[in-house]
Amino acid sequence: MIIVSIIIICIVGTLLHFVYELSGHNKIVALFAAVNESTWEHIKIAMTPTLLWSIYDIYKYGFTPSFLIAKSHSLLAIIIIIPILFYSYSIFTKKSILVVDVICFYITIICSQLLFNYFVNISNYSVVCIYLSVSLLVIELIMYFVFSYLPLHNFIFKDPISHKYGLEGHTEMHNHDHKEGDKHE
Repeated sequence: MIIVSIIIICIVGTLLHFVYELSGHNKIVALFAAVNESTWEHIKIAMTPTLLWSIYDIYKYGFTPSFLIAKSHSLLAIIIIIPILFYSYSIFTKKSILVVDVICFYITIICSQLLFNYFVNISNYSVVCIYLSVSLLVIELIMYFVFSYLPLHNFIFKDPISHKYGLEGHTEMHNHDHKEGDKHE
């Protein structure tokens, strides 16, 4: 089932790159889909289907400590691996390359699901490990929801095209602002 989870998460994550645009810039959709080309938005579109897949994971494994630990680790892998892969290759290329970005995205999903599978099958976790993992999971979920509307002003959240953050960083919105400004000049 791990292969199926990887395939579904990759497909849904890829589609989420376009959903905000297709929704007519719906602010609710912005919570789940990419609103710009920042690294954070690519993290988010990997987290969304991973969180959705949790419905199946809970059905299969139950809402157990091992599930919570595994899910917190799989989400942390996404948050860490996407920036590492992207910024590592960008050091050499000095630019983003779509094919490499997509491969990095898929590698991240594979690693995330493999980590989930590893941790969910361990049954004897200490109480400290359980509490730390649940705390981490809560922090990850807060970040997931808050940073779409209130992004930090650093390079991970900055759209490389518009040089803005969050919803303001959406390229079409940025181009629309310029067109409006041109009309007023």
